[in-house]
Amino acid sequence: MGHPLFDLDGKTAVVIGGTSGIGLAMAIGLAEAGADVVASSRRQAQVNDAAALIEEKGRKSLRIPSDVNDRATLQTLLDETVKAWSKVDILINCAGKIKRAPTVDFPEDDWNDIMATNVTGTLRACQIFGKHMLANGYGRIINIASITTFVSLKEVTAYSCSKAAVGALTKSLAVEWSSRGVMVNAIAPGVFRTDLNAELLDKGERGRELRMRTPMGRFGKTEELVGAAVFLASDAAAFIAGEIVVVDGGFRASGVNQ
Repeated sequence: MGHPLFDLDGKTAVVIGGTSGIGLAMAIGLAEAGADVVASSRRQAQVNDAAALIEEKGRKSLRIPSDVNDRATLQTLLDETVKAWSKVDILINCAGKIKRAPTVDFPEDDWNDIMATNVTGTLRACQIFGKHMLANGYGRIINIASITTFVSLKEVTAYSCSKAAVGALTKSLAVEWSSRGVMVNAIAPGVFRTDLNAELLDKGERGRELRMRTPMGRFGKTEELVGAAVFLASDAAAFIAGEIVVVDGGFRASGVNQ
């Protein structure tokens, strides 16, 4: 039997952007730790599939789509979850966009789109779910930052700036909310192959360099983020606020690897 501090039994979690890649792995991981989990994204079919996987773990789920760029859908997501289970204890913000292109010609519309999803979308969800958690005097919010919160990867400037902003948002909310029982932290994944970045990683030299810069010598597997997510979502993290937990196989520590 696991340590009771890490037990999420009786907890309710919402994972936005939780129907594929990193978000889905975390949603299933929270369910395995005992939480009832709503994995939400824009596509109803993916929402349905994710809910079925959560239910296969013996936990309850709901099938509610949402779009971080549409505030009303996030409010509905909260309202329907509260109607079903009376509360939301845990929120993971995993919706994200990336585009690789030289910064000198980067289209402003694309810049604004990435900022709107990665930063403002995260803020919207934090506001809507945070208000509910503050009223309850309890909450765990986990934002998804990136190694690009700290270091630059060539030609993904909009994404890097958005993830630096997610780090700052995480710290700002922790300062405002931690004394009221709502702990806001972030996870910064290193290089994990997902649908979002597979093209970026698989085109020759860039993927090879990223692997070389990772001391473990490989890309991360999405399930390797579950431990950090369960930890930050649990009562084991009761005195942790405003932290960005890096899960990167040693990438950020790396200078020369050979």
